[in-house]
Amino acid sequence: MFTITKEFAFSASHQLDGLPATHQCARLHGHNYVVELELASRVLDEVGFVQDYGELSGFKQWIDDHLDHRHLNDAFDFNPTAELMAQELFVIAMGLGYDKVVAVRVRETPKTCSEYRP
Repeated sequence: MFTITKEFAFSASHQLDGLPATHQCARLHGHNYVVELELASRVLDEVGFVQDYGELSGFKQWIDDHLDHRHLNDAFDFNPTAELMAQELFVIAMGLGYDKVVAVRVRETPKTCSEYRP
């Protein structure tokens, strides 16, 4: 199995519901997010790619149009945790035709990461 990954970055705010008022994530705050798509294939194309990285520009455009410099509580109809965003971004990537995506990771900070892998 061959795999590739590509990172996409955006900045946004959110606040998480269901936490005590004293919890830092219950307060309005922001992150410089990094989303990583992992794609896999048993067979490479005629060039030798799993997929040309340039073909992933539609996903970047979706992020820029819907998430970058937005309040994520308004952008999603769920509590915007990194875990739930990873799952939703997987669904979005598949809906955009990226059927080789096998995992999506969402980083809120350089030291934290959430992954959705069906």
